[in-house]
Amino acid sequence: MNYHRHTLRNGIRIIHCDSQSPVAHCGIIINAGSRDERNHEQGLAHFIEHLIFKGTRHRKMYQILSHMDNVGGDINAYTSKEDTCIHASFLNKYYARCLDLLADIIFNSTFPDKAICKEKDVVIDEINSYKDTPAEQIIDDFDELLFRDHPLGRNILGIPQNIEKFSRDNIIDFFNRNYSTHGMVISSVGNIEFAELVHLAERFFGQIPERSGKNHRKPFKSYKPGIKELNRHNHQDHCVIGNIGYSSMNERKTAMILLNNLLGGPGLNSRLNMALREKYGYCYNIESSYQPYSDTGIFTIYMGTDNGHLEKTIELVYKELDKLMKYKLGSLQLKRAKLQLKGQAAIFFDSNINMMLSLGKNVLLHDKIYTLDDICEKVDRITSLSLMETANEIFDQHKLSMLVYKSKH
Repeated sequence: MNYHRHTLRNGIRIIHCDSQSPVAHCGIIINAGSRDERNHEQGLAHFIEHLIFKGTRHRKMYQILSHMDNVGGDINAYTSKEDTCIHASFLNKYYARCLDLLADIIFNSTFPDKAICKEKDVVIDEINSYKDTPAEQIIDDFDELLFRDHPLGRNILGIPQNIEKFSRDNIIDFFNRNYSTHGMVISSVGNIEFAELVHLAERFFGQIPERSGKNHRKPFKSYKPGIKELNRHNHQDHCVIGNIGYSSMNERKTAMILLNNLLGGPGLNSRLNMALREKYGYCYNIESSYQPYSDTGIFTIYMGTDNGHLEKTIELVYKELDKLMKYKLGSLQLKRAKLQLKGQAAIFFDSNINMMLSLGKNVLLHDKIYTLDDICEKVDRITSLSLMETANEIFDQHKLSMLVYKSKH
């Protein structure tokens, strides 16, 4: 694949990958997320993501929402703990339409008071919908347990009492502090000459004044294991077990990804799925996940089980963790684990929208492009010993935290 890079005079970076598909994907990834909020701003990064679609100096809300829809395109957005992304999918000939819209909603949004008032109710409804889904809420509550009073422990959606107080001044202050042009990447996968893409980016983004705001993120260094049990009116018991993990900059990150994939990744043959669901039928849903951040990370195991099976389920989880800490993988086991992960990576990159988002985030965080070949090379360098050392560092029972939603009938 052919990759192209360019940086505008104001610091906005561009990354593009050629594609022969009739459909293009383009977005802008911004180095601003929920961990950049101050205490009284919890939920503001996500709230801004909603509001940028509500009106600009040049377009009313219905014009924004119709701009890509009218040509069969799609525009979407997300907010994470460390970044915000607005992206679109469209036929290749509409690149100019896409970039025009992205520049307008990011840099010309007016944040009208009427929209702010209305969107508060929408976001609070979104928060309440999560409370009706214990399998999702317990993950957010576990983040709070793990990171305690640190910004990484905050729910991305925020809390109603904060959202009700948000004003236009709060929004503009957060925007001015965090939306730096040096912390923005335009990412594209499509069938367009790169010179034409750069020309369009210069046309719509090139006149934006340089904004060189500094990142003031508070590093997380105060982890203490904790155990918490809450009674909930749920049909099932829900449990999350986990620990802090490696940052996106740590050389052990790839080994941690492989270890997580082996233990409880998406494959039906993961150790947790085979041991707890297929062998005993204790869980309908059991999975593990690893999320690296810029300075730390988080590893979790989630399980939902019928009342009465929880203690045995937890015991079996610890047994699987213990095996990975005590026994090195045989050469055949390691080869299969690597092949599985490389195959999953290839399928991930076969989606052009995944490719676009991944390219943008890698340039934003590392100022580098990681191709599928790069990833496979890193996977191949993993040894059984490095996996066991990683397991002993992350899976040590004395370092693990646990949150339980105990069903109450």
